[in-house]
This record gives sequence, structure tokens and C-alpha cells, in this order.
Amino acid sequence: MKTELVTTLKREATRLLEELRESKEPIMVTEYGKPAAYLVDVDSYHEKMDRIALLEGIARGEKAIREGKTVSNEAAKERLQKWLP
Repeated sequence: MKTELVTTLKREATRLLEELRESKEPIMVTEYGKPAAYLVDVDSYHEKMDRIALLEGIARGEKAIREGKTVSNEAAKERLQKWLP
């Protein structure tokens, strides 16, 4: 992962964004020697958000199973019939 100073980002944003688009490698931006932010390309960001949403859905499902908040396949079909033609 590439690391850049926040001052470099301020002065050379266009160049850094072009490098980011081409390499798809995140850039860690530091301020006062400490990590302050990460720059990622749009496609990678969307992929990560999709993965997070999927993992959150799985976690909700696992929680429902642990709490016994599930229904049988037949019961689910019956409930869905109200919404399906």
C-alpha cells in the first residue's frame, strides 16, 4: 500500500487520483505522521460495501437462527403467497 502525506494530497490530488485509478492500490494518507485516511478507487469501494452488506445479512440470519426466530420453508411459502401472483 502506498503512503502519502496530506500535504502531497493537497498539492498533487490530480496525479494521485490518476495513479489510484490505474493501480487500484489504496493510498494511506498521513497527517502529522499518523494515518488519517485511505483513498480507494470507486469500484473497489463499491465492491467492499457490497461485501459488507452481504456479511451483515449473513450475521442477521445467524442471529435469527440463534434466537429461534426462523420459520419453516412451508410457512415461508405461505407468507410469500400473499405477495406473489
